Amino acid sequence: MVIDLSFIWAGLIAFAVLAYVLLDGFDLGIGILFPFLKNRDERHLAMNTIAPVWDGNETWLVLGGGGLFAVFPLAYAIVMPALYPLIIAMLLGLIFRGVTFEFVHRTKRMQGFWEVGFWAGSLIATIAQGMALGALVQGIVVNGRAYGGGNWDWLTPFSGLTALAVVVGYAMLGATWLILKTEGETLVRARRFAMPLGVALVALIGLVSLATPFLRPEYLARWFGWPSGAWSAVVPILLALAIWQLWTGLRNKDHLRPFLATVAMFVLSFAGLGVSFYPNLVPPALTIADAAAPDSSLLFLLVGAVVLIPMILVYTGYSYWVFRGKVHPGDGYH
Repeated sequence: MVIDLSFIWAGLIAFAVLAYVLLDGFDLGIGILFPFLKNRDERHLAMNTIAPVWDGNETWLVLGGGGLFAVFPLAYAIVMPALYPLIIAMLLGLIFRGVTFEFVHRTKRMQGFWEVGFWAGSLIATIAQGMALGALVQGIVVNGRAYGGGNWDWLTPFSGLTALAVVVGYAMLGATWLILKTEGETLVRARRFAMPLGVALVALIGLVSLATPFLRPEYLARWFGWPSGAWSAVVPILLALAIWQLWTGLRNKDHLRPFLATVAMFVLSFAGLGVSFYPNLVPPALTIADAAAPDSSLLFLLVGAVVLIPMILVYTGYSYWVFRGKVHPGDGYH
């Protein structure tokens, strides 16, 4: 049996991207919700729920971006020029947001400035990620082995819709994370946020899902053709189940279920992207096999990944285990 290393690596990078979206998604969501929290004490409590883990969450972004550069250099060379403004905005937002973690607890005079910076950095990074997703889904113009589009191809109504969906989705992850990690008034407020955010998220997932198959003929065939449409139907069925779990978890005032249900909605939405994209890495025409580095390079890098990825999983899981449970006012890890 011949092992296709390019598809193994596509799976590993997809896993890294999904891990980043889920783990950094809820702490970016905390930043998006920041202005809507009651007061400074509650805002700092919300920051303390993510303080022990936020920087580790971004490990997966480095792994995904670095892996794309090393393993699929052609895709990297095409995608980066197409999305330069969005990538730069995302990185600047993440950097400024990271600085706020250090300064917001070390200054009194400019504390408000750093709190605004935490919110702005989170929002800018999230919008940039959402617009990049939309630009990738609608397709990138390729001329030979280089990007062939314009400077503003990423700015479209569809990319605006996906950006709004990601902002609402991250905010929903943040709200359900606060339900999981806090008590008292903060928990009640987070649950109050989660209800309308959940409705908005379901509506936006529906709009994006309805629009996506009509962006390209191959998407339409994969979702509504036969027999591929029968397999693709599993995704919306499971998504409906996750939505039901979210609703019942919020209605029954569960602490864990709303967060897990929101995570499931993200995972299934990500799976829907996989249905639309496969076997392309960069729609509409650059396939996984075409974009991959030579097999010798893939094998060499895979040896390192087999060691590195389990190590990341172990220390990530251990950090979440150590800092499990509720966070109370006065607790701090900064």
